[in-house]
Amino acid sequence: MQKRKLGKSNLEVSEIGFGCMGLSFGFGPAVEKQQGISVIRAAVERGVTFFDTAEVYGPFTNEELVGEALAPFRDKVAIATKFGFKIDPTTGKQAGLDSHPEHIKQVAEASLKRLRTDRIDLFYQHRVDPNVPIEDVAGAVKDLIQQGKVKHFGLSEAGVKTIRRAHAVQPVTALQSEYSLWWREPEAEIIPALEELGVGFVPFSPLGKGFLTGAINQDTKFDKNDFRNIVPRFSEENRKANQAMVDMIGKFAQQKKATPAQIALAWVLAQKPWIVPIPGTTKLHRLEENLGAANIELTSADLQQLRSAASKIPVQGARYPEEMQKLVNR
Repeated sequence: MQKRKLGKSNLEVSEIGFGCMGLSFGFGPAVEKQQGISVIRAAVERGVTFFDTAEVYGPFTNEELVGEALAPFRDKVAIATKFGFKIDPTTGKQAGLDSHPEHIKQVAEASLKRLRTDRIDLFYQHRVDPNVPIEDVAGAVKDLIQQGKVKHFGLSEAGVKTIRRAHAVQPVTALQSEYSLWWREPEAEIIPALEELGVGFVPFSPLGKGFLTGAINQDTKFDKNDFRNIVPRFSEENRKANQAMVDMIGKFAQQKKATPAQIALAWVLAQKPWIVPIPGTTKLHRLEENLGAANIELTSADLQQLRSAASKIPVQGARYPEEMQKLVNR
């Protein structure tokens, strides 16, 4: 597995990371703890050195799982986690946003314990909090960096103005936002701004929350706890309309003797040398399939063909329910 540097920082990680959220949260029931640990350790054995979690995944259980799984390899891997949500102590549910500096510092201490470590390699603001100036957020993370508790500062789903303002206080190492052949909106403003500032890009859902793998169709029934049940883009009607994108990628994959997931990931990897996608999975064979994308060479003609075909297919449905949509690109 080759390494990549996130922007101008000295944070060097495997070119494909591992998104750990789905092991505990978001896509149906959490996996058995031992299964989660073995998938994470299998990723380490195959050269993955970048693991992504957050306190709200669970809440808390995903960080605990990641901490236990990675404890034996701590010095060989980079762990990213996130702050920025309020969690109701009685229900354990998200209860709005909170990026006040004192809260950020409390979250850092709690995450360090759950992750069984003395430093967080990359600490993201999970969503921009309109009630706290981003300069105060960046300042709080800067304090944590000076104390050695955090190594790098990141933002997630932030807009260009916010990224610039934060970067002026504490250099932003990476932005984590959704990006794939199915969601190319970051190309308009975000990616050029990141390039100019020297900020790395960590796309989540590079496989379109599983849709681009070809394993989901209009008849798929999701588990009752699966977040995709409330995502407009995943309504039955929209899945039927969006199948055209999967079919296009599938045909291209056949020519390349690869799987649709590998083509979708190889396309993301080919966009910029400072982009590190973080696909997630609960299954070993899917992990191996995803990592196989690193060996696929797409020529400039291939990339052009994929881009041109994708831009002719209008994507149906918003990528978040309305309430969640308000939290992005602030």
